[in-house]
Amino acid sequence: MDRPIKKKNFTPQKIAVLVIISIFVFLILYSLIFGDRSSKLNVKKERITISEVTRGPFKEFIPVIGTVLPIQTVYLDAVEGGRVEKKFIEAGTFVEKGQEILQLGNTNLLLNIMFREAEFFEQSNNLRTTRLLMEQNRLTLKTQLADLEYQTLKLKRQYERHKDLVSKKLISTEEFENTKDEYEYYVKRKDLAIETYKQDSLFRNVQIKQLETSLTRMQSNLKVVKQKLESLVITAPISGHLTSLYAEIGESKMPGNRIGQIDVLDSFKVRVGIDEHYIARIEKDKFGSFDFSDKSYHLSIHRIYLEVIDGKFEVDMVFAGKTPAGIRRGQTFHIRLDLSDLTEAILLPVGGFYQKTGGRWVYILDESGDFAYKKQIRINRSNSEMYEIISGLQPGDRVITSSYDNFGDKDKLILK
Repeated sequence: MDRPIKKKNFTPQKIAVLVIISIFVFLILYSLIFGDRSSKLNVKKERITISEVTRGPFKEFIPVIGTVLPIQTVYLDAVEGGRVEKKFIEAGTFVEKGQEILQLGNTNLLLNIMFREAEFFEQSNNLRTTRLLMEQNRLTLKTQLADLEYQTLKLKRQYERHKDLVSKKLISTEEFENTKDEYEYYVKRKDLAIETYKQDSLFRNVQIKQLETSLTRMQSNLKVVKQKLESLVITAPISGHLTSLYAEIGESKMPGNRIGQIDVLDSFKVRVGIDEHYIARIEKDKFGSFDFSDKSYHLSIHRIYLEVIDGKFEVDMVFAGKTPAGIRRGQTFHIRLDLSDLTEAILLPVGGFYQKTGGRWVYILDESGDFAYKKQIRINRSNSEMYEIISGLQPGDRVITSSYDNFGDKDKLILK
């Protein structure tokens, strides 16, 4: 007798399908929950720059450009205006201190000197005449005083005799009183003459002193004017190279016009323009260095000009040690100007990534080198070659330092 066969609900085929579906669903759920959902970008290694983080000596410096100038420059200006009459030498020659360079002519100045000389001689003659008249007046007063003293002495003796005689009634009282009145009159005249003589002497001394002061002032003024005449001959104030001479025969020069300049070429200085951002960090005796003819030379800041023009201020630097042979005025050098001393630091080479990230993060490679991911960092100081890293990186880390402009905002870079 036949038995009915029960139909099986889970055949091996169904079980296999259910297992496969379960595994697929599990993988999807796992990927959604635990999978890497970060944005990725495939990048070819040959198109990027990978730099290694190192530990080493670090010095903060900025690259600047300096121009060679003479250690000293003296400008020649026309003290007095005039017409160029003669040129003794031409520009481009070496001059000694005091050597004549050119001569100006000024007719008005010559006439002024002649007038002042005549005025001085006239005043000098007036002083001599006044002194002579005063001396004559002094002698006259002295003669009058001597005569009065003689008359007073003579009348005094007569008065004393008459005084004795009148007491003995040998002369009349009227005769005695006449003698007495005459004697007292001459005493008063003598006292008045003495006072006049004293006052005249004081007045005479004051007047002579005023005339002498006036004469001295005129003499000083005449001396100044003559010095102006001497300044029409332009001479070299120092020994050096007459770099330029702006004067031609017959040309008129006004007072204060620039005529030329003399450079002292015994040594040189370097004029450097620096961005105003660093004005608070630049001090005297800061050092810089540059390479010239396969040698390195050092400079130190000698003078700082704090005036800011077009976003820059200037400093003068002098050579600390030997001056390079063969340098010329106007030559330029690329100088590394030190802003700090040498210290030990974690270093990352400078690259184009900074423009994108501002130095806040970088792409760092994993140990396999197959991909790179974002990592936060902190940069302290920098120079034209290295950044000083104070957190986020360690020596041996590999970092993408080329530009990030083509990476968008991807979290991970897959390196091919």
